[in-house]
Amino acid sequence: MRVRDDPIPEQAVNGRLIGVDLGGTKLAVAALDGAQLGEARQVPTDLDSSDELIEQIAGAIEAAAGSGAAAVGIGVPSTIEFATGRVKSSVNIPLRDVPLRELLRERLGVPVFVDNDANCAALAEAHDGDRQVISDLVMFTVGTGVGGGLVLGGRIYRGATGAAAELGHLIVGLDLEDGAPAAAERFPQPGSLEALAAGRALDRLAAQAAEASPDSALGQLAASGEKLTGRDAVEAARAGDEPARRAVRLLGERLGVGIANAINTFDPEVVAIGGGVSAAGDLLLDPAREVAARFTLPGVGERTDVRLSRYGPEAGLRGAALLAGQELGAERAGAPA
Repeated sequence: MRVRDDPIPEQAVNGRLIGVDLGGTKLAVAALDGAQLGEARQVPTDLDSSDELIEQIAGAIEAAAGSGAAAVGIGVPSTIEFATGRVKSSVNIPLRDVPLRELLRERLGVPVFVDNDANCAALAEAHDGDRQVISDLVMFTVGTGVGGGLVLGGRIYRGATGAAAELGHLIVGLDLEDGAPAAAERFPQPGSLEALAAGRALDRLAAQAAEASPDSALGQLAASGEKLTGRDAVEAARAGDEPARRAVRLLGERLGVGIANAINTFDPEVVAIGGGVSAAGDLLLDPAREVAARFTLPGVGERTDVRLSRYGPEAGLRGAALLAGQELGAERAGAPA
């Protein structure tokens, strides 16, 4: 592993750093003191409107900050204009063309920094505690959707507009025999990694497995009137239910195609897999590794470690708080992060 030669300015801050991980199903907030991340506060995400969601975020930050905070970092599953903290568009939450950084700075009275949630998770995975140890890393967050984050040359890579690394929208399963079909009216597009390998795809695979195998654990759960979810598939797979294991394996194989694309493009030191679906562990990771190896060009990725997130569900939270400290330190040093 290579440590970056030009580290981002240290967190010369007094007070708590607050990390916020906003997802399509839950909002989590925690405070970071040095390398120690406090207990996360979690609530279901308010999806009724952008105004209500912003109010929920602000209230959760105020509760976590307690006596005060030096800065707040927020990871959002959206395309972000990083320089201004404006949310340009979102697939799974009601935020579109919202100046989130400005609104929350006015409400909270502290510096606020907003980035894509997978960028934040990637930043955490490139660190050992509060010390950066990985220079080139690709992050896949597999939850409600599929997010992507890049750390290249020791820095988060955001692209020309701040919206880079939307790896969930890689096309991995499109039939082009008769030419490219017409695009769907909304994202995720058919054939994209998010359409095929996100938690919602595992929901569908679980329902299909239950219908095909009514005597299985998933089949019996469905017969009881429960609406099956990907989480049920993961739990049943870990308990040894074979139809559930096949469903998780298929999801891992689909993810492996996306991982191969990332390795062929970036040749990173690490590909990390996080998000709620990563709770399946080796049941997801093993098929993802197998398929990624099959589709990676010989000679590329020879040093790439494909692994689960070291920080698990807290990666986004930790990375958001690290982002807050780095950006605040850069502001005070007068240097771009």
